[in-house]
Amino acid sequence: MSRFITGAAGTGKTAELVRRANEAGQTSAVLMTAPSAASLDVVRKLRGGERIEVRALDELALEILVRKAGDGPRPELIDDVQAALLFEESAQPLLSLEWTEFMEATVDPEVPGLRAPQRFLDAAFHLFCKFRDALVSPEQFLESALRGATAFYAQPPNFAHPDLLYYTKDTHQDSLDVDSAELQRQYRREVDLAKILAKLYRSYLDHPVKRGCLSPRDAIAEAVKALRDAPALAAEVRERYPAAFVDDAQGLTLAQLQLLQAVYGDNADAVSFALDEASATSTFRGARPDRVLALPGDRADLTEQHRSPFAVDVACRHLLGAHGSPPVSTDPQVGLTLFRATTKKAETQFVAEHVAGLLAEGSQPSEIALLFRSVANARAYCDVLLDRNIPAQIAGDLNVFAEPEAVDALAILWFVHDPFRHEYLLRVLSGPALAFADSTLASLCAEPEDSQTLLFTEEPLPETGPHAPRWDPMRDVRLGWNVLRGDRDGALPDLARDRLMRLRELRKEWLNALRALPLPELARLVWSQGLARKGSPGSARAGYQQLTLQRLYDRIETFASAHPDASLAEFLVYAEERQYSEFESCETIEGGETVRILSIDAAAGREFDHILLPNVRAGAFPRYYVPDAFLYSPSQGMIAKENVGEARAARTAKFTYYMFRSKTRERYNREERRAFVYALRRAKRSALVTAHEKATRGIAAPEFLAELQAARIPGAVDLSDKWRSTGSARSAR
Repeated sequence: MSRFITGAAGTGKTAELVRRANEAGQTSAVLMTAPSAASLDVVRKLRGGERIEVRALDELALEILVRKAGDGPRPELIDDVQAALLFEESAQPLLSLEWTEFMEATVDPEVPGLRAPQRFLDAAFHLFCKFRDALVSPEQFLESALRGATAFYAQPPNFAHPDLLYYTKDTHQDSLDVDSAELQRQYRREVDLAKILAKLYRSYLDHPVKRGCLSPRDAIAEAVKALRDAPALAAEVRERYPAAFVDDAQGLTLAQLQLLQAVYGDNADAVSFALDEASATSTFRGARPDRVLALPGDRADLTEQHRSPFAVDVACRHLLGAHGSPPVSTDPQVGLTLFRATTKKAETQFVAEHVAGLLAEGSQPSEIALLFRSVANARAYCDVLLDRNIPAQIAGDLNVFAEPEAVDALAILWFVHDPFRHEYLLRVLSGPALAFADSTLASLCAEPEDSQTLLFTEEPLPETGPHAPRWDPMRDVRLGWNVLRGDRDGALPDLARDRLMRLRELRKEWLNALRALPLPELARLVWSQGLARKGSPGSARAGYQQLTLQRLYDRIETFASAHPDASLAEFLVYAEERQYSEFESCETIEGGETVRILSIDAAAGREFDHILLPNVRAGAFPRYYVPDAFLYSPSQGMIAKENVGEARAARTAKFTYYMFRSKTRERYNREERRAFVYALRRAKRSALVTAHEKATRGIAAPEFLAELQAARIPGAVDLSDKWRSTGSARSAR
């Protein structure tokens, strides 16, 4: 039997878990863990005893694999960005159609999604990540996929059922108009898709995983197999950690749960879980709170609300449908504010006014947080704070390499390595350090003034001007040569020419430093001489730039440590790959008094005096449900979205039916609703919910702000109309 601490967010589950861990840590070492990095940081700050070790489960799994390897090659832990790149590398034979199955025509490559190779690989990698979290092998996948396809197409459902027709949009109703021949054709395509994915899955496990390059989920899956094959390894872990305490256990995947079970076996009393099923915000990524709660064990249910204000508490219960439950919190002094703006600019201004008002009333910046479902598009809200000189930082699913300040820093490094990468060179020339006008840039892109340089080209150069031919043999090098050799210096203004000459001299110094300095020190030198400070010294804008540069510098140091002999070119390629990756993130919250701008995952386990939930509208929070090119069900096999071949409809009949039968979109929206309530529960004193533009009808995704406005929550204040008339959040408050 296990031990459970359950309760809503804000009832003190983590504090109770840490208290129990401290008691157990007085006699032996204790393992404390959590599924997310944010929860681990919270637990690490709250732990009391020195014998309590806070570790991520993937770190523990890697240690188990290292012990198993002995004197052999040591496995290496990589992140999802590297894993996705290695997966694409292993998939190259598929994209070039070099598989034997294609040569022998036993498998048709005309399968759903493969017409767009990158989209196909992205969907396949997402699927394989879920397989690793669920401990599904390629053989198990293929067997269940073939069985599910046979069962579905042998006895197809009634595609003319009124409920199905009513649920399906008019644009997709043609997918249900199928006969036996069309169903047989779709069946063959589905079987081929399953075979291709199974082989692709095997190649991924054989290529990077067997080489010892393991993502966190790979490490956990491999550790579970190692513990099952070698019980002595589990005994060693139990001897080191006789007890384990897991916070935010609603985020555990099946593989993480089975890792704990493989270590502690029948002695389930050694494991304690703290969780809230209503706070499960990652079930679509593989979390299985149902499997955790299905374990037998003693339960301590905490009911006293220690954090949420009265109005927030009522709003959370309303959103979850618990209208009949009386609110536990009874403090009417603080509560919930609602606001809908007509434009995004008006909303950002209101948010900035609200934050400025809280700071003027004595709140500390670190006790104010803006929470988003994703911070990928939260920069507008950060900029409006920085413009008011309010210090801020972003954390969560933030791509550091795509931040404007980081791109500026990478552009100057690209100029050192390859001045003919014109997209970066133009960013350097138009940046604050040089500030070239458009007319100056146009001059630098023109032909050299000295016509003698044209004699050395192999072919005649085309005419310039509006009637010049489209093909230009010097297009890819002209700007770079003009900058390096000064062929157009005579056409530049004096100030621009002086700055350009200074840039050339700096590049010569940087090239000399490139041969003498380590990569991190080279970056520091180039940035100190080639980047201009944003904002005045000591301003919030300057502080944000320094924070971003420090984060990028840390990435350079990490890269240099892992690849001591790597060149600047190799790092720039590495950075460019990550700049466009969806798996890049930065969940670390730096110290200092700054307003936090966080994604829901980065805010896990944290609490703030004042919470702001901006951009709460359909498509942003909640996000629209956009299924991948194909889905998978253990009972029904593969569900391909795209209909290929001699298709009469864009979607497959099975996909349309599956969306109706499983109500996937509705389940996704319920998870988004739980995430919104989880964000509201982070507030200790007040919460502000804002959006812009008119609300949708709430069919594809719910409109949380509209629901709260219509519910007339006791203690909640709607400032929409009042702020429009006053133009000030402080006067409206």
